Amino acid sequence: MNVIGDFVVSITLSVPEELKEEMDRHPELNWSEVARQAIRERVILLKKMDRLLAESKLTEEDAIELGRKVNKALAKRYKEMR
Repeated sequence: MNVIGDFVVSITLSVPEELKEEMDRHPELNWSEVARQAIRERVILLKKMDRLLAESKLTEEDAIELGRKVNKALAKRYKEMR
């Protein structure tokens, strides 16, 4: 990231006070680096999803219908386990 020509930008991140208190209990951690890594991992995942979706033939309606069928099957399985 620190290669000549790369630009680094800053962002402001808001967290609930309770979370900040927990973070303050671990000052040995570089919370900026933790956030950078989490964002980097999410971006990598999103890029993979974009590549998969680019090749998909499913329409949005197909995906919704498939999701409904999966939810129905899972609900049935859960009910049978009880």
